[in-house]
Amino acid sequence: MNQKLSFLQTQFPALLRTLPAGKKGAWGLMNAQQMVEHLTDTLRIAAAQITYPPALPPELQEKTRMFFLSDKPFKENMRNAILPAVPPPPRTADMQEAVTEMEAAFEFFIRFFEEQPERRTLNPMAGEFTFDDWIHLLHKHALHHAKQFGLEV
Repeated sequence: MNQKLSFLQTQFPALLRTLPAGKKGAWGLMNAQQMVEHLTDTLRIAAAQITYPPALPPELQEKTRMFFLSDKPFKENMRNAILPAVPPPPRTADMQEAVTEMEAAFEFFIRFFEEQPERRTLNPMAGEFTFDDWIHLLHKHALHHAKQFGLEV
């Protein structure tokens, strides 16, 4: 778990800073800046700053949870039930600001769970997640987007 945490805190943001904001991925509709903002939103969901009602029925949530917590990678163009079909325009001024915002969201997420280590927060597609569950999923999610944008991990 420490390697995943370290990757998310240091290596991944450094890799993201090398991407041009408008770069398109090998699949999907988001450009690099939109992808980073999407990752920030995921961190805010993990820290209960953004909440969504469950997006799947209970029987599909458990199946999704098992996949999210597995080591199987996400498929290209995998549909996220809570995302709009067309990505929103970037909300930050540039890529550097987007990565800085993501880093701040990650630090908030860490503090949130340090202060409440037993806390569980709602993953709208897979039910209640612990800190360790989120770290696993966030790492898997980061690797998916690194691959999408050709980042060497």
